Amino acid sequence: MLEEKFDAIVIGAGMAGNAAAFTMASGGLKVLQLERGEYPGSKNVQGAIMYAHMLEKIIPDFRDDAPLERHLVEQRFWMMDDTSHAGMHYRSDDFNEAKPNRYTIIRAQFDKWFSRKVREAGATVLCETTATELAYDAAGKVVGVRTDRAGERLLADVVILAEGVNGLLGTRSGLRKLPRAESVALAVKEMHFLPEEVIEQRFGLKGNEGCVIEAAGTISRSMTGLAFLYTNKESISLGIGCLVSDFAATMESPYVLLEGFKNHPSVRALIAGSEVKEYAAHLIPEGGYKAIPQLFGDGWVAVGDAAQLNNAVHREGSNLAMTSGRIAGEAIMQIKGRNLPMTKRNLALYKTMLDSSFVLKDLRKHKDMPALLHTNSHNFFMNYPQLISLAAQNLVRVDGTPKIDKEKATTAAFISARSRWGLVSDALRLAFAWR
Repeated sequence: MLEEKFDAIVIGAGMAGNAAAFTMASGGLKVLQLERGEYPGSKNVQGAIMYAHMLEKIIPDFRDDAPLERHLVEQRFWMMDDTSHAGMHYRSDDFNEAKPNRYTIIRAQFDKWFSRKVREAGATVLCETTATELAYDAAGKVVGVRTDRAGERLLADVVILAEGVNGLLGTRSGLRKLPRAESVALAVKEMHFLPEEVIEQRFGLKGNEGCVIEAAGTISRSMTGLAFLYTNKESISLGIGCLVSDFAATMESPYVLLEGFKNHPSVRALIAGSEVKEYAAHLIPEGGYKAIPQLFGDGWVAVGDAAQLNNAVHREGSNLAMTSGRIAGEAIMQIKGRNLPMTKRNLALYKTMLDSSFVLKDLRKHKDMPALLHTNSHNFFMNYPQLISLAAQNLVRVDGTPKIDKEKATTAAFISARSRWGLVSDALRLAFAWR
């Protein structure tokens, strides 16, 4: 393989890397994919949500053999204090459609399946191989990579960086900076195993129906963070994540936060009697549009988490990863089809195509939200959850106190915690950031 040259080398075999490799290999390009794990997905034990529309654009018939867990028919969002939750949920039988919109998946299984599709498309996949540095020509253009296999150099017209948010290849080469602590979250997850019928009973499900719960509030101890619970066929994926900068400032333990979420009265009953078999931690890009680095250069492009493409507001990552990988593959094929070199000028096509997709449009829409939540984390993740709980208790508790007195007490609590101007300011800033 030392003398062999490829049309493209893809670094990483996650959602973005597999999407890019499959797209290019299906289009007839000679593709090499490098994965440092024992097999694709070996470092991903967690459950996740997969968005069907984005995968259909890559593999239209994926439902025939993909390892899918449950299709989602219900979404819940909880605002939690220490003993209660207030929330909203949406459930629709419309999601019991012939081709469901969202599924829960187990990444270790799903990534392995996706990689098999990459191989079937004609790509070469090398596992247990780490790309240690980029290789350059005399003009400074990326022309391949060196690996940990005795410094082996592999050549290609273009290199696709799909190495994740903390991948070192791009940062070591100076193509992008290490993500800032305030733009990356550390999430910890556990897999809780229960009989299929128990999961269905506790969540009101039948067959392959699934439910997702996402929660914020005092469970993150004033830090900017989110907890979640996904139903799989015979397990529940449960976890919590907060900004790395907040962990550093507060010295809180991620595992302690997870234990607190698991033992919250609203969660404890849902996982009672479960067996924990897997625990994992990983980094998630949370900086949004303003944290996106340079996405292309002479002989390289960045996709997925390596490009900070994650919509933290809507908790969407895999769809942006798959879409950016696919678009990068399509752009490279267009450039190849025109017999043009993989220069920075020509690879700008990738950014142009990404700009016209939902990926950057959605991230641009919420560009101010990460900063707002970070700078006001105590209000949004501590004060307001407690105030909402108080308001709900005053509404439903009947103890002989006149309703007018309860309403006055609720109003006074909000004003005492934030002041009238603070409440108006928070509402306006949230509204403008959401726009």
